[in-house]
Amino acid sequence: MTPEKKKLMTDSFGRSETLKFYNAELLEVDTDFVSIKIPKMEMMTRKAGMFNGAMIASLVDVSSGYASVSHYKDDCYVVTVELKVNYLRPALGDALISRSYVVKGGAKIIVVRTEIYVIDESTGSESHVATSLVTMMRIK
Repeated sequence: MTPEKKKLMTDSFGRSETLKFYNAELLEVDTDFVSIKIPKMEMMTRKAGMFNGAMIASLVDVSSGYASVSHYKDDCYVVTVELKVNYLRPALGDALISRSYVVKGGAKIIVVRTEIYVIDESTGSESHVATSLVTMMRIK
């Protein structure tokens, strides 16, 4: 990934009102890969203290979108065509971390696999809580 493309992506991430609202942090960005961290806030959890499934799906969507954009050399815009999430276990932890990998990128359609983990910040341990397959479409 060129430094110019990386800057375009980090600048876009920094401008996103949604990501600011979530206090999201872009951990890593490279060609065909993006990782994002979102700290736990009360509004993101269920009464039992686990992250709400909607929060996980939102992170899957955003992370998959940025991974898709990373696939192309030029600046572009993508939209979600299909998003499937398998919730593997309750998301009990201090933060969510996404890891999104481009599986196949074409001229218009991209398939991305996104894995979601919760992290216990006191121990640094991670637990795999969701896996997803997302189809994105390049529209610009």
